[in-house]
Amino acid sequence: MPVSRGRRSARTAVLAALSTALLGTLGVGPAGADEPPVDQGLQLTVSGSGNTWVRGVRLSCPDTYRRHPHALAACNALTWARGDLDALPGEPHSCTREYDPVTVSATGTWRGSPVNWRKEFPNACTMDSATGPVFRF
Repeated sequence: MPVSRGRRSARTAVLAALSTALLGTLGVGPAGADEPPVDQGLQLTVSGSGNTWVRGVRLSCPDTYRRHPHALAACNALTWARGDLDALPGEPHSCTREYDPVTVSATGTWRGSPVNWRKEFPNACTMDSATGPVFRF
């Protein structure tokens, strides 16, 4: 039995829709679709002396997933410093001279620019004083 032109175009449309859905579930798409988003945010970590403990969080601005407990303040500080973690305004306050080193790191992207930053502080208080809300999690 011959297939009419209307049925053929309907069948073609259904097959096209099915293949698009199948390719989408397999993770295959048009060229460039598998590239990461422009701004994935920053993976922030804080670790103790000799990496005896480590904690981390992902910060994206705006923090739509509410991962960072002080996201708005951290994003504002990073914006003020134009993404330069060495230029953070911090929240200066007095600290003891106790030596219990803390290492912080930030990797990822900030407004499309790659970031790979790491710094050691003599203790958690001096880290908090220098970095403010960014590593306060």
